[in-house]
Amino acid sequence: MQTIQASNYPIYFNEKGYEALNLHLKENKYSNLFIIVDSNTNELCLPIFLPYLETELTIEIIEFEAGEENKNIETCVQIWNVLTELGADRKSLVINLGGGVVTDLGGFVASTFKRGIDFINIPSTLLSMVDASVGGKNGVDLGNLKNQIGVFNLPTMVIIDTDYLETLPQNEMRSGLAEMLKHGLIFDKAYWEQFLDLKAIDFADFDELIYRSVVIKNEIVTLDPTEKNIRKSLNFGHTLGHAIESYFLENENKTTLLHGEAIAVGMILESYISFDKELISASEYIQIKTTIKSIFDDIVFLENDIEPILELLIHDKKNEYGTIQFALIEGIGKIKINQSVENELILKAFNDYKS
Repeated sequence: MQTIQASNYPIYFNEKGYEALNLHLKENKYSNLFIIVDSNTNELCLPIFLPYLETELTIEIIEFEAGEENKNIETCVQIWNVLTELGADRKSLVINLGGGVVTDLGGFVASTFKRGIDFINIPSTLLSMVDASVGGKNGVDLGNLKNQIGVFNLPTMVIIDTDYLETLPQNEMRSGLAEMLKHGLIFDKAYWEQFLDLKAIDFADFDELIYRSVVIKNEIVTLDPTEKNIRKSLNFGHTLGHAIESYFLENENKTTLLHGEAIAVGMILESYISFDKELISASEYIQIKTTIKSIFDDIVFLENDIEPILELLIHDKKNEYGTIQFALIEGIGKIKINQSVENELILKAFNDYKS
């Protein structure tokens, strides 16, 4: 697959990425190399990655405990302290090997340590390959509030190696599918239609679907790097999805949702809102709802769950001047940003989801 040129950095695929990485290490005089992993990727992905690495640099592995609940400033402080103790300087290089939590947090750590050192992302989950790998967003959660602290800063390169997908359980693969579905819904109707019957997909060609998803996100981000306009389209399903994810994360009576599981619900809800606002037809909405529900298990919402989820919307990063902003679809494959939605309509969407 051809290398994708993102804004000032390349996205390499499979073996090409390791060739480019080793050449980069040879051509740049880094002082040392730090690989940030979580407890999962340290066990499952690091043994795959290290044999590809050709360097005489001192390599240090920095591990933190896996899980969204550890994507916070406290973990960053621990890693900043370890970097300091191990002699990291402004000529050090960080490689983030892991899913979206690792690349988001590791990118933030590198972007802020000594005012910024080079970092390379090697996403190991489907979700991080098609979403977190593109766009230069780095950051952490503030309590249960998603991605409240962060910066826009670009990696030196991204390497997408689909061999890492063999380490994933099925629920993690489904989680990544949510972002791929979103890319079709907001940008490419033909791409969306490839997922209408998962049984018909030849997973031998799955690399091509991943590639197309990365191309779509890169096209959008290139047009609007800092989310002033069209990049807001990528938030489809995320306004309610993030609130749901945060609520389930903080509530000890709930099972924590994977990001894609929450976004799948968010896409159904926000598709209903699009339908109610006459932006999509009834048949389009039914197709979206049926397709997503055929892939993802239903999430149970009790009556007393909805109000706290609505309260979490207040903290959404996309809000402007105190108004909650939605990105809604205007026909499959098209988007309409900066849409205000009343709570009454959101409640109708939840009632329809439960029906």
